[in-house]
Parts: sequence; structure tokens; C-alpha cells
Amino acid sequence: MSRWLRGYEHGEESYSEPLWRPDFSNEDDQIELSFRDLIELRFVKAFRDLGVGLRTIRDCYRRAVEEVRDDRPFSTQRFRTDGKTIFLDITEKDHDGKMIDLKRRQQVFRSIIEPSLRDLEFDASTVARWFPLGIRHRAVVIDPRRSFGRPIVQRGVPTEILAEAVKVEGSIEAVVGLYNVPKSEIRAALDFEHQLAA
Repeated sequence: MSRWLRGYEHGEESYSEPLWRPDFSNEDDQIELSFRDLIELRFVKAFRDLGVGLRTIRDCYRRAVEEVRDDRPFSTQRFRTDGKTIFLDITEKDHDGKMIDLKRRQQVFRSIIEPSLRDLEFDASTVARWFPLGIRHRAVVIDPRRSFGRPIVQRGVPTEILAEAVKVEGSIEAVVGLYNVPKSEIRAALDFEHQLAA
């Protein structure tokens, strides 16, 4: 992550610029992320996990900034990947809309690649919420408009607080009564916090 946001050197004479500069800066050289920075990083990581090379991501990112006219293009609703390259949705009205392959700048059909693509939840054209346990498991959400962007369960209680309460109280059942949160959401909070700690 640091290399993506700070850039890095290759040997003595070569330097790779950061993919983008984070929204926040501070004097002690710590990286502070806005919600959109976090979502951009999530996309970069997802693309890397799917096998998309960093050089391809970097090239596509630069082209995407130009195409979308947004310095955080991956957090807009117009991006997808098939594991080899990154696609920009260039139509929003056609059911079988065309997409442009930012790596090769050629058009492909959504119906061919859409089944292999991942989604977030969007409002208008940008990412609004992230469900870190998956879109099908909406028990944990990161939403910059709720609880200052902290990970929370659907009832609004931060996952960190629920996990700590289970630790202190000794059982999920005791925490259900304290916070009026279903067991399933408490289990999801525990799973999420466990993944963070791993």
C-alpha cells in the first residue's frame, strides 16, 4: 500500500510515481486515508488479487482519470475488471452496453465480462458503501456517512465495540441484551474484527 501511495525506487536511477496522492497529508509522514482513498485502495488490491499487474493498473488509472475526469476514478461506478485488464463503462443506458478496455482501448461487450465482475454499492456515480464481508453479507458496512466511516453492523454499532463487549461479557448472548443487536450481526462483527487482526 505504501508503494502505491508514496511511489518507490527501482535501483538507483528509476522511480515510480504514486498511483495518486491521498486526500489527507500530515507532517509525520503517516498515510491518512479518506473514504474514497480507501475504496481506491480496495479496487487496486482487488485488481492485484485477480492477477492484474501493477503496470497495467497504473496505465489504466492514468487513462481513467482522463476519461472520467475524476482523480479517484476507481471509486466511480464505471469500473469493472475481468482479471486481465480494467474496463470503463462508457454507456449507462444500453442494456448490453459497450465497455472500453483501458489497457488496449478496444470495445468489449458487457454481457461477456459482467458475470465475472465484482460490485460495491453505489449512490449516483460513486461508491457509497463498502460491505467488507461481501455484498451478500450486509451485516458489516463501512459508510462515510455513518459512525464517521467506522465499520458498523446494520444497527449502527461499531464492530470494534461489539467484539470488545463479547470479550468483556464472555458471551454473544450477553451482548445481544446490552446493545439490542441480533446474534447474527454480533457474529459478523466478530468475524470482521478477527479478519482485521489476522
